[in-house]
Amino acid sequence: MLEHLFSGILTAFSPSVFPVLIFGVLGGIILGALPGLTATMGVAILLPFTFGMEPTAALVMLIGVYIGGIYGGSIAAILLKTPGTPASAATVLDGHTLAAKGQAARALSISAVASFIGGLISTIVLIAIAPLLADFALKFNAPEYFALALFGLTIIASVSSKNILKGLLAGCIGLLVSTVGLDPISSVPRFTFDVMDLYSGINVIPVLIGLFAISEGLNQLEKLHSQKKAAPPKFDHKLLSKKDLKTMLPTAVKSGLMGTSIGSVPGAGADISAFVCYNEAKRSAKNPDEFGKGSVQGLAAAEAGNNGVTGGSLVPLLTLGVPGDAVAAVLLGALIVQGLTPGPLLFSQSPEVVYGVFSSMLVANIVMLLIGLLGIRFFCRIIEVPKIIMIPIIIFLSVIGAYAINNSMFDVGIAISFGLLGFILNKMEIPSSPILLAIILGPMAETNLRKSLLMYDGSWSFLYERPIALAFIVLAVFSVYSTMKLKKKQAQAPLAE
Repeated sequence: MLEHLFSGILTAFSPSVFPVLIFGVLGGIILGALPGLTATMGVAILLPFTFGMEPTAALVMLIGVYIGGIYGGSIAAILLKTPGTPASAATVLDGHTLAAKGQAARALSISAVASFIGGLISTIVLIAIAPLLADFALKFNAPEYFALALFGLTIIASVSSKNILKGLLAGCIGLLVSTVGLDPISSVPRFTFDVMDLYSGINVIPVLIGLFAISEGLNQLEKLHSQKKAAPPKFDHKLLSKKDLKTMLPTAVKSGLMGTSIGSVPGAGADISAFVCYNEAKRSAKNPDEFGKGSVQGLAAAEAGNNGVTGGSLVPLLTLGVPGDAVAAVLLGALIVQGLTPGPLLFSQSPEVVYGVFSSMLVANIVMLLIGLLGIRFFCRIIEVPKIIMIPIIIFLSVIGAYAINNSMFDVGIAISFGLLGFILNKMEIPSSPILLAIILGPMAETNLRKSLLMYDGSWSFLYERPIALAFIVLAVFSVYSTMKLKKKQAQAPLAE
């Protein structure tokens, strides 16, 4: 194995692979930073360009786009309060708060380092124990997926700021939105109003663009209208300190391991992982009340968690031929196009390709870290652009991003509608994050609950008869209990003062 890995490292630095790797990572960062242009879209766009390439170089470029795209979403999330990808929605909670305090460079450097740690851990785990994680992923069926989704939904209480009721209201709105479309079991249309575009449900990307990008643009426009002269934004160019690194390291390592485990479960992507890791970091933190107010641990947890998925999602793909998420599904197509068959035989028949990919992932994470740190001064210039110029650009890019998903003006309408909804909810101090979280997890929870009930003839015994499902249920209960306890302490603190 070490021999193959060393050979793979030489391959990664070869003249035919290394430039392609850098191009992939840089392209992924740029795509990820643009609202609506996700890592999945980037990999899918570049897939046709790999048809004439050598297998290792082709896969390395696509994986570079994947790694860069997941990290790139944090740049827009931190600087513009607009997640470039769904995986960066949790990054907004603390990342943009730090930027608003004039610590944009610090937030970006924490994000880059945490992303590197999460990606590095996931790659090391992928190399070391891929078959074991694949066996664990095989044990997941409908009951386990439902319990995982239920555990994820309990995070709504955690990200609901000070008012849990308003957060739950936002979560209910998200769950209602997630029911639009065809029933997952019977295919009966629900809330479609005979509009064909609604039969496939409401795409999460236009919703994300609307709730975060367009609504934020409207908020900023209102501020510009009410303020005759806006003070030019100021920020500190200092990067993360040794104290920051010491504070975030344990959280980043734990979140990287959690993200790898979540990524190895087919269907559980980087967006779910980021919120789960953020919630766990908040639950176990000594100062959980700082989360949402610029917490270094919160930002590190979200970024290490979503980047931890990059290696984890390749575990079932390479060992079983089952993609872990949407990007892995595109990579599956790339493998087949190159004449390779994912599965156990891939390791014995094409070890040079497998270990070339493994080694290139290690190098790609290093390249991502270097680009992320070296580009901070350039990224921060975005904040200095006058808002009267920046806001129309953000809204324009948001509209283009919404349209580019399916080349559909209907998606643009969805984005604008949710932008107006997000603007109104902001006035009522109702958070937007629970809506997005519920839209992501709602279909997963409903579909697998229905399947579980069919498997057990209408009995709910699957909740306690299956150990993994039971473990997630216990975690969900504990998550709700710890969050309620924390909120109670926060409510009592001002009274004590």
